[in-house]
Amino acid sequence: MNDRVGLGWRGPLAASIYVHLDCIDVVEVLLDDYSQRELKSLRSLGREVPVIGHGVTLGLASVSPIATARAERLAKVVNTLEPEIWSEHLAFVRSGSHEIGHLAAPPRNRATVAGAVANMERVRKIVGTAPALENIATLIDPPNSVMSEPQWVAAIMEAAGARMLLDLHNLYANAVNFGHDPFEYLRAFPLERAQIVHISGGVWVEWESRRLLDDHLHDVPDIVYSMLAWLAEHCPQPLTVILERDGQYPQFSLLLRQMHKAREALAAGRAKGAREVHELAAV
Repeated sequence: MNDRVGLGWRGPLAASIYVHLDCIDVVEVLLDDYSQRELKSLRSLGREVPVIGHGVTLGLASVSPIATARAERLAKVVNTLEPEIWSEHLAFVRSGSHEIGHLAAPPRNRATVAGAVANMERVRKIVGTAPALENIATLIDPPNSVMSEPQWVAAIMEAAGARMLLDLHNLYANAVNFGHDPFEYLRAFPLERAQIVHISGGVWVEWESRRLLDDHLHDVPDIVYSMLAWLAEHCPQPLTVILERDGQYPQFSLLLRQMHKAREALAAGRAKGAREVHELAAV
């Protein structure tokens, strides 16, 4: 089993990441808005540690086609960095030239399934590889939806033949915000396609009612580690787990401890799964 645990590359963390590469299995690099000089520096990082990529601006889950120029810019970054794998969100981010400024959940219906699949194929042709697809958090249930989130994600994954980036805190936030049991909600997703896992933290806010906001500014809650252990127990494929932190950075030792807890959760889940297999074989 080749599970890995790593960290998202951020400028304020760069020096500490280099100092502690012996504790980091993999680094996830954002794929947007780098100068050529920065890209060359990040490519050199790939000689020190495995690198994967993560996009945040494509807006794949839209009935509107992704602009060719945008996909071509992304292709240059991907081809320069040569990440092992790269990912993008199943999100809506713009209409024409109008940017909405965040990752939004589109209506979950057959039109957005078809749009996402078409955009995936467009990106695949331009970039040369297709991204793993990430589930996103939302504070509102998208209007005009006729499918549940797990059904919608599964339909896109199946039609596009895509790999999955499973964001556990996004999933947890959506579950508690809309009245689902987190573990039952997790079970409903196409987990056999998961290759990358994001873990992060959030904060409770008052917005119409009490909601959990996924903000990447807080520590990973214990339930996310429990969900990670459950995932490792039930999914035999290797998982690459990335700790995301986008601000309010703590001492780097705390981030290292959170990565260590992720490794412990993976190990506990794998051990429990192995025991269950052994017990079934002995019956």
